[in-house]
Amino acid sequence: MSLIGNLIWFIFGGFLLGLVYIFGGLILCLTIVGIPFGVQIMKLGTFAMWPFGGEVVQKEKPMGCLSIFLNVLWIIFGGIEVALSHLALGVVFCITIIGIPFGMQHFKLMLLALLPFGHEVVRK
Repeated sequence: MSLIGNLIWFIFGGFLLGLVYIFGGLILCLTIVGIPFGVQIMKLGTFAMWPFGGEVVQKEKPMGCLSIFLNVLWIIFGGIEVALSHLALGVVFCITIIGIPFGMQHFKLMLLALLPFGHEVVRK
């Protein structure tokens, strides 16, 4: 089931969404200060291309205070807007019965978009 969901997701917008995230991550990686944020955006981009069959979980070895500090910076400088856009898309998709699985994927993306440091994507 996840293969069919991923194919439909990829064709109808997942590829473009992931490509935009990865391109933004590459732009951020051009600066030394932006490298940690660029890596997190690229992680979000690869998950945005194929979200079915993956789960966002907290890392076993947390980074401690650095993770909290980077998440706060992330939220201040745009993470909240990205998370709210995934929330809005998830609600819109969940209005229809057919769109519920796709809305649930946006909710998973919302968690990763809100707090990317200290979380990872695990494939089932």
